[in-house]
Amino acid sequence: MPTETPTLTKRDFQSDQEVRWCPGCGDYAILSAVQAVLPELGIPREKFVVVSGIGCSSRFPYYMNTYGFHSIHGRAPAIATGLKLTRPDLEVWIATGDGDAMSIGGNHLIHVLRRNVGVKILMFNNRIYGLTKGQYSPTSEVGKRTKSTPYGSIDTPFNPLALALGAGATFVARTVDVFQAHQKDVLRRAAVHKGSAFVEIYQNCNIFNDKAFVYMTDKERRDDNTLLLEHGKPLVFGRDGRRGIRLNGTRLEVIELAEGDNGEKDCLIWDEKAPDQIPAFLMSQMLPPDLPTPIGVLRETDQPVYDTKVVEQIEHEIETQGAGQLEKLVYSGELWRVGEDGAVTRGLEP
Repeated sequence: MPTETPTLTKRDFQSDQEVRWCPGCGDYAILSAVQAVLPELGIPREKFVVVSGIGCSSRFPYYMNTYGFHSIHGRAPAIATGLKLTRPDLEVWIATGDGDAMSIGGNHLIHVLRRNVGVKILMFNNRIYGLTKGQYSPTSEVGKRTKSTPYGSIDTPFNPLALALGAGATFVARTVDVFQAHQKDVLRRAAVHKGSAFVEIYQNCNIFNDKAFVYMTDKERRDDNTLLLEHGKPLVFGRDGRRGIRLNGTRLEVIELAEGDNGEKDCLIWDEKAPDQIPAFLMSQMLPPDLPTPIGVLRETDQPVYDTKVVEQIEHEIETQGAGQLEKLVYSGELWRVGEDGAVTRGLEP
């Protein structure tokens, strides 16, 4: 008989493991937000699985009182894909970092997004390799001095949001670890999205890359450096909302809002559901110091979900051809036996 889903709380998603990140790490804030949002979804706790790779963020499954995999470096999307295909009824979340996802795991990441597998990907971006003690990462800025780049990085960093959009992601968003209310709103949106949801979370590493995002988190500066994306509303930011974003040809530019000329009517109206990726891609290219950093949902679109289509395909073939037999499959195709005398027998029978 069907039973009602019990009312869950944040405490229900807290495991009995001691949380062991560096004091002050932004991962604590992300963990708290996830543990607060999941019980709101009305889904039984045993339906959640958290999959991670290697890195500071990858300790996440230990601290979630759900099922979980602490897998190998960069392979969380592949393992999560396999799990979602075999158990499409599960809510599969991936916890990964900028190194785990953008470097060794880059190939797996783009394909889970391309396929639109129904998993939720939280990419903690602190622009550093924290677990291995402070080497530069694929998202570190040019000129970054670290233990592995003592004279400054000369690599052009990845833009995670642009990468996700280029791979065809159907849900792309960004938030910040200390913006708790905003982070929870983004997580709720990601949770209910049908298909892959990619959320970049700016996260401070106070040991090896402290204040990487201070221009956004400092109370005196954040209003002028952060652009909140709200669907259907003009792109306005700054103290007292006196600045805006205008599309000038194919380029975005900051304008000072005033009565008459350059009012809110001149600002770009945000459309997260645009039929193409152009508005979202333009947002992904907004970088300091010339432009504010956008946070919120860049793109959400409905596309066929990979795991749903695979299940439908399997069910259709079973309906039309009948259930398969493993033994018959093993003995099908090009098979032969090589005897002790070297003689080859073809076309084996079960």
